[in-house]
Amino acid sequence: MAEALQEYVDSRGVTVRVDREQGVLRGVKLIGLESRNGRRYRESTLDQATSLYEEAKVNVNHPKDGPLSPRDYQDRLGVIRGVELRSGEGLFGDLHFNPKHLLAEQLVWDAEHNPRNVGFSHNVLARLSRESEVAIVEEITRVLSVDLVADPATTRGIFEDASQPQATDTAICTLPQWDALTLETLELHRPDLLKEIEAAESEQLRSQLEVSQSQANALQRRQRIFDLLREYQLPIPVSETSPKEQSDEAGEIISQAFFETLMGVAEEELESLVAERAELVRSATRWRNRFADAHGPQSREQTSLFAAPIAESPSAQEFAKTLKTIRN
Repeated sequence: MAEALQEYVDSRGVTVRVDREQGVLRGVKLIGLESRNGRRYRESTLDQATSLYEEAKVNVNHPKDGPLSPRDYQDRLGVIRGVELRSGEGLFGDLHFNPKHLLAEQLVWDAEHNPRNVGFSHNVLARLSRESEVAIVEEITRVLSVDLVADPATTRGIFEDASQPQATDTAICTLPQWDALTLETLELHRPDLLKEIEAAESEQLRSQLEVSQSQANALQRRQRIFDLLREYQLPIPVSETSPKEQSDEAGEIISQAFFETLMGVAEEELESLVAERAELVRSATRWRNRFADAHGPQSREQTSLFAAPIAESPSAQEFAKTLKTIRN
């Protein structure tokens, strides 16, 4: 994991190289090969870091609320360009500064007359290793900022003289003021930590999405089952309707266990199971009707209540004649 380091760079006894018209300090030393506290930088490490220092922003002084806090607009002085590795010395570049900045004249005067008054302090992320008691900077992973400061610890100037010892001083950054910590400062100073936070949030969102998708799939399957049951003229399960809307027979036809089976089967099997249950219900109905016809009560046609036919009734004349005979 990359460590946050603060780099101080100094030099003394140099020839001033100032371009007032263009607003450039040429040949500014950015970082050397060895620090006063024993840290060493491989030339291959600095060579790979060349592009990281190109267009690095240069600010006036350290941020007030810690190295991770945002910078004020008036702090921005310029940028570093034309970065190159000088074998056996370190990285050098040109400071392109705003000649209209409030401190521009002071910077030029110090560079021409007393370069020990100013020096650079760097905020970087670096990967370290150890050889015996010496810390080796294996890789500079990110250049966060370059700050122009007065009396920066062991700093003595901004230019490098080949006749003088090369020196940088390195210190671990102090913790930031938490009230000033924002996503922007994390992205600038601790992109690795921001990635961890984003990864954790992404995993949480992924889990929530999976739960939501599972619930949505269950609702879609439930609706699909209802549509098939209606299509095959089968009842909706008792658990899905009001008890008053269901008979006992309907609950037996589509039981809760059968409904859960329908919820869990593959889509290609779903309709065939519903169709089989519908055919089973129709078969049961036909079987019950045939069974009732075979074992129910039967009636016979009654042809006559008497063996002999009933005689015809006498006419009115015959009845009167008979009655007269009885009287005589």
